[in-house]
Amino acid sequence: MDEAVSLVERLEKIKSPKLQNQRETAIVLSAIEDTLKVQHHDYTPTAYFAALLALLGQATSTSTLSKGLVNKDLATSVVYLLDIVTPHVPTPILRSKFSQILTSLAPALTNGDVEAPLLRSSMGCLETLLVAQDSGAWTLPQTQVGPRRAVAGLLALAIDHRPKVRKRALEALVKVLRSPPPSPSMDHPAADMCAETALHNLSELAQSAGKKQKSKGHNNEEHHPSLIHAMQLVKTIATASGGWPSKKIDSLCECLLSISKSSNDYLTMAVFEVFEIIFAGMADEMASSKLPRLLEVISDLRPSQNDSQLLPPWIAIISRGYDVSAQLHPEETFHKLPELFESISGFLTSMSHNIRISASECLISFTANCIPLSAILEPSVFDEKVLEKLARATTTLLSVKYQAAWMEVFDVVSALFEALKWKASPLLNDVVRTIGELRANDSFNGKKEADAVLGKAIEAIGPETVLEILPLNLLKQKSGHPGRAWLLPILREHVVNTNLSHFRAEFVPLSESVFQKVIDNGSSEKTLETKIFETLVQQIWALLPGYCNLPLDLTASFDQSFAEMLANVLYKQTDLRVDICKALQLLVETNKEIITIESAEEDLILQRRITKVEARRNIEHLATFAGNLLSVLFNVYSQTLPQYRGYILQCINAFLSITPETELIETFVRVTAMLESALAEATTQTQADKQRHKDSADKMPPTTHTLMDLIITLSIYLPRSSFPTLFTLAGVILPQSSDPQLQKKVYKLLPRLASSTAGIAALQDRNAELQELILTSTSSASAPCRRDRLAAIATVVVYLPSTSLHFIPSILSEVVISAKEVNERARTAAFDLLVLMGKKMAEGGTIAQSQIPHMPAEAPNAEASLEEFFTMVSAGLAGSTPHMISASITALTRILYEFRSRLPDHVIEDLVSTMAIFLDSNNREIVRSVLGFVKVAVVSLPENIIRPRLEALIPNLMGWSHEHKARFRAKVKHILERMIRRFSYETVDKWCPEADKKLIQNIRKSRERSKRKKEATGDEGGVDGQKSSKRKGRFESEFDEAVYGSASESDSSEEPMGRDDSDEEFSRGGKHGKGGKTYIVEDEDEPLDLLDRKALGNISSTKPVKFKSTPTNGRTKMSAKMDLDGKLVFGGDKDDDHMMLNFDNDGNNPHAQDPGDGTLEGGINAYVDAIRGRDAVQRGRGGRLKFSNRKNKEDEMELDEETVMKEAEAGHLQELAGVVDTIRNGTSLEEVSGMEEYQRVGRKGEEEADDEDEALH
Repeated sequence: MDEAVSLVERLEKIKSPKLQNQRETAIVLSAIEDTLKVQHHDYTPTAYFAALLALLGQATSTSTLSKGLVNKDLATSVVYLLDIVTPHVPTPILRSKFSQILTSLAPALTNGDVEAPLLRSSMGCLETLLVAQDSGAWTLPQTQVGPRRAVAGLLALAIDHRPKVRKRALEALVKVLRSPPPSPSMDHPAADMCAETALHNLSELAQSAGKKQKSKGHNNEEHHPSLIHAMQLVKTIATASGGWPSKKIDSLCECLLSISKSSNDYLTMAVFEVFEIIFAGMADEMASSKLPRLLEVISDLRPSQNDSQLLPPWIAIISRGYDVSAQLHPEETFHKLPELFESISGFLTSMSHNIRISASECLISFTANCIPLSAILEPSVFDEKVLEKLARATTTLLSVKYQAAWMEVFDVVSALFEALKWKASPLLNDVVRTIGELRANDSFNGKKEADAVLGKAIEAIGPETVLEILPLNLLKQKSGHPGRAWLLPILREHVVNTNLSHFRAEFVPLSESVFQKVIDNGSSEKTLETKIFETLVQQIWALLPGYCNLPLDLTASFDQSFAEMLANVLYKQTDLRVDICKALQLLVETNKEIITIESAEEDLILQRRITKVEARRNIEHLATFAGNLLSVLFNVYSQTLPQYRGYILQCINAFLSITPETELIETFVRVTAMLESALAEATTQTQADKQRHKDSADKMPPTTHTLMDLIITLSIYLPRSSFPTLFTLAGVILPQSSDPQLQKKVYKLLPRLASSTAGIAALQDRNAELQELILTSTSSASAPCRRDRLAAIATVVVYLPSTSLHFIPSILSEVVISAKEVNERARTAAFDLLVLMGKKMAEGGTIAQSQIPHMPAEAPNAEASLEEFFTMVSAGLAGSTPHMISASITALTRILYEFRSRLPDHVIEDLVSTMAIFLDSNNREIVRSVLGFVKVAVVSLPENIIRPRLEALIPNLMGWSHEHKARFRAKVKHILERMIRRFSYETVDKWCPEADKKLIQNIRKSRERSKRKKEATGDEGGVDGQKSSKRKGRFESEFDEAVYGSASESDSSEEPMGRDDSDEEFSRGGKHGKGGKTYIVEDEDEPLDLLDRKALGNISSTKPVKFKSTPTNGRTKMSAKMDLDGKLVFGGDKDDDHMMLNFDNDGNNPHAQDPGDGTLEGGINAYVDAIRGRDAVQRGRGGRLKFSNRKNKEDEMELDEETVMKEAEAGHLQELAGVVDTIRNGTSLEEVSGMEEYQRVGRKGEEEADDEDEALH
């Protein structure tokens, strides 16, 4: 039934052609259906099949196929329809009509002038027919009309020069070979024939290519495509038939290895791919019997010892072959490993670097893949002997014979250590000794490689064994026993999963001895030796985390004395705290990881010899020390500066997770009592004491902060019985506005609780209590804790029951106003909370309006819904302040974008109409938010809602296009560009007022200019909505892109828009500009004060150009005037101008006489030059006089005044023009475009000048 439906659907698509070349097929199909209708036949697959066969004999006859285009089109259409219908025809009919169809298709398959569409359809028909044949039909020879002849045709087309024809032939062969008829044989009856034909073609083409290559001066590149096509056919047959037929493996391997000699890298890679396919096909049990024969043949084809062309590929094939063999026959392959190892090791003596690299990679593959885990965990006697042979062969590689390949040998030894793990000792002890002696030799150049091998040895056999072979000899050095301090960094990086007792026995006494030498130095000046001993102490204790990473003897080695020693070190040695805390944390976390491994059977390799039972025992043992260790860690935490507390808190978390419940409660009660007493002391502290404590640098934070941090850390591990105390404590702190930082920490408590199961249950049970706490603390909430408060409110809303939805309108005004927060994270939290509230309201429920603050007690209940939520937010539009109205519009913009697909159309229409009214507002803050709303609406809302409102929106928008302040003109232009994308240029131009059509024309010209530019550069990602090759996601969410994205950022379905010069300037200077940079123009005498109200005038989007005016007439006058005494004069009468001096930027008077020319004015100029000129004496640090000997660039070159002025106009001077004009007109600095934004930026130390950022934030 499904097949019939599928056929009907495909035929229906053909009846409605979209392309010109499909109309002929539609005509043929229509004619066939008309014939069937006239003959009263149903439209069944069999009826279609019979009708198409009647046309096939005529359409593909030789006489008509070669004459005229009509018969070719007819043949193409008939065979195309036959290809569609044939899979739905019953198999017996296909078998009976095989000869007829094949005879009819033969002219199309054999004629070289036939086009590709007809060939592809013919091969599709053959594929279906061949799959339907039984085993009896496949016994017919290739000389008769039968399946083998059809396969021969497919093989010939599989190496055709046309890619699509070749691809379709290969697909047909794969389908046929993977669908053999029922028979006892594993292979398809045609597999041998396909393999023989493909191999014959490959051999002939390889020989031909070889002969041409030997011909001097003949380019053989033309043979490579055919050779690659033949290899692709070989690979396809090997893939489809589960490996190559066993009888043909010898000749195939010989042919492929001869091809791999080619200097063409692509051919060599193709050979590797063929072997990879063959090996992969043999990885299943059905074809695994062919593998030994294949490996034997490849081994017999071993090239010459120094054949640098053929030997690397042969070694790679051997490596891959035994990798597959190890998967199928692990024991047999492992027993052959020493012989293979010695065989490949001989190539390491080669003079060719490529051969040595290939040999080492092969040996690494052997060690990684051919050593089974059973030989490591439970080795038999024979396995032990095999490993001994392998170790002897590896030791031999470090002899002088292989000295040229030692770097490669080191890689092999590292892989062997990694494979043998703890079984490497004592097998490879001699290797460790040899490499250690080489490493100690100053003239040895491979120290880095030797360190890597020793690191692998430490991981495998443990530091105790390595140090027995290579002792450190740090304190008592004797002749012949060199010190090995260089081992300490290697040990630090590689010690893992070993005995903790070795650290106690070896390194703790060593640390004490070394530290005693530091103490003996006393308070005298540190010598070089003393500094070395201090470094040694730190290096020794840096080993402890490695020893605590899943130790094998934790219960025996970690006792009370060791814990007390660690506590003493934590108190006394601040430099060692990081290593000790990390070690204690690893003790807990590594054992917990073993317990959490989900597997039915123990995997001791994965679990590193620690069973789950042992891991649980280790955790229980550590839990007995948890209480005392936590007390120590709490004390150390309170003595550490906040910026260095992170690692201590992580360690505390680890031990809290294993602390028994009774000890947790005791610890919580003790910390809570301390916090209460600290709060009582804090209330009696005077404001002067608080300010003095605040201003002091590098001082500990208040005790209340430290204790609150510990309570927050404890909270997720506490039982539910402790939560009432926790919430009571929060209720005491939140109303206190005197300590904002403490409030922030309390607000962080709720999101922290939501990360534990018990915390979630408490949040659900005590949700009403938390609602009341949030509402009562609204008036005392300080600005710095806004983001954390919003996060806490979000946590309450997540677990808000449907009967308490009145909390949402109660707190909604605070969330809405937070959408205008200066802090970006607070704004983001507000937006996320608005969306969360909307989702909660959409779930439904009842809103008890009488419980909302400032609502009458008789207020009726309301049903919760998304529309009701929008009504609540819209209430802010009637706010008494522009700030509240602007925040409400911004909030509506966010939730409209989120829920636009779930809102009824009439709600959206009312919202858009309301916003259109606000466009007439005289308040810029409100209009800035409305522009953001309009932009989101134009981009995301359905066209049927926006298009009817363009008549009202566009004139109102154009009213703000003349406003340059706050970049309103740029915002309006961006919105218009978006409108033009969606609704066409003509629509926007239609509703645009006649006086403002110049802006629309400018946009159109910019689009055309951009389109011409892209066409000229051949940009494939053009302007007609085509997707670019890689879309850069520069925004964290789609909403940010809708609001902040400018017209230059084209979506996948929208064409990019051009921009005028002001837009390009904005793109360079804005935060979101593509590759934009911002420069600070500083005065030479003093740096720029970013907190200054005039800081905006020194911020430029173009790189400032330092230049001096020309020495003649190119001087620039300063606006300030000076009297004869050199004092600045402001105001004054015009009659006094003759007493004033105008100076240029260099301090010179352009209208004065030359200094020292004998005139009064010249004398004055000489005096001014002496005290203010470039060569004037200045006082530097300490009051010392400084003289400038710098050569004047004016003596070397003269700048062209026009060039300089053009650069200035194109740069930051143009940006400041609007500011200067505004100041001249008497406008205050607060009203200057973007000044409020930059004042906030100065306080935060950021630079955010994007116009969309102003629209939303």
